[in-house]
Amino acid sequence: MSRVSKTGTCVERSSIRVFLEKQNKIAESCGDMISFTIGEPDFLTPPNIVEAAKKALTEGKVKYAPNAGLLELREAVSRDLFRTHGVHYDPEKEIVITPSGMETLRLAAMAILDDDDEMIVNDPCWANHPNHSKMAHGKPVMVPVHEKNNFFYDLEELETYLTPKTKAILLNTPNNPTGAVMSQEELCGFCDFCKKHDLIVISDEVYYNIIFDGLKFCSPAMVEGMKERVIISQSFSKTYAMTGWRLAFAAGPADIMEAMGRLNENSISCVNTFVQWAGIEALEGTREHIDAMVTEFQNRRDIIYEGINAIDGLSCVKPRGAFYAFVNIQGTGLSSEEFATRLLEEKHVGLVPGTGFGASGEGFVRISYATSTENIREGIRRIGEFVKELKNE
Repeated sequence: MSRVSKTGTCVERSSIRVFLEKQNKIAESCGDMISFTIGEPDFLTPPNIVEAAKKALTEGKVKYAPNAGLLELREAVSRDLFRTHGVHYDPEKEIVITPSGMETLRLAAMAILDDDDEMIVNDPCWANHPNHSKMAHGKPVMVPVHEKNNFFYDLEELETYLTPKTKAILLNTPNNPTGAVMSQEELCGFCDFCKKHDLIVISDEVYYNIIFDGLKFCSPAMVEGMKERVIISQSFSKTYAMTGWRLAFAAGPADIMEAMGRLNENSISCVNTFVQWAGIEALEGTREHIDAMVTEFQNRRDIIYEGINAIDGLSCVKPRGAFYAFVNIQGTGLSSEEFATRLLEEKHVGLVPGTGFGASGEGFVRISYATSTENIREGIRRIGEFVKELKNE
């Protein structure tokens, strides 16, 4: 009998973390590392949020919270979702506070999947997405998405992956790793497909506030007839530069939220109480920092987009949201793994091979531009130098 369970062995490590570890080892000795690896805003948490947490601590708000989260925070989430999505969620029955977007996705999978139930996952996808259904003893079904389709599902192709076991489908827009943003027209077609095939949608909306070029965010929950089949997963990490605070929420049908609340009770009991009070301030305090951060990310996006497409052998579809560029490297003749490894070792630029996000990521690498303009310009210069040297080999 094995000491380690099947779940413990089937869950894979994220290539993002693997390459970050490689990068950090080299950085210890090189002294000039440029990191495009990790998806973490390089901004500090806004002062008003920090002060709200301090105030909660000073006032002794450090006891257990309800398993589903403070009602005051769930009410704030409900108001915020009505403002952003135009959809009302009952704070007592349709919202659950969780410690991270990742945990929200795991809880959602556990709440809806039985043994061997299938969940459709786009390939390439965020590296951890397939693992959530595995931890729920379900099965992720990886469906290729293509650059020519803006890295979203081709519905005719998607239909060929459906089986009697297909119960749910993952949607991530704005997207990690591609930076793609689904249009309203694309979303409506997707929702019609989900209604036709009676699919539950897990909507990973962690980047919903980071969107460019005057585009408007579209959630499947906004589409008529979809609210009762959509589980929204949102996090405070990216929008409010609160990655280390560990705070997120789910919103969705009452029966699924009730199940997720029970799972929450039996895993973490509740999210840190004082952090939840900070979350209320994040949702209801000034939003000036969000606009400033998004403006800066768009400026960085422009530098990345123009710089990459100026390098012979590389190309990149313009990202419309989040802070990632998915760069086509097929013109270099290297695999994704080779390109990322050699660039790291030879030019001290860290990024993630596209295969870290699924088999369909071969021929691509992901750049995170959650770093300074100075670093971006220098990193692009080194990448251009690297590609030029490849042609001379």
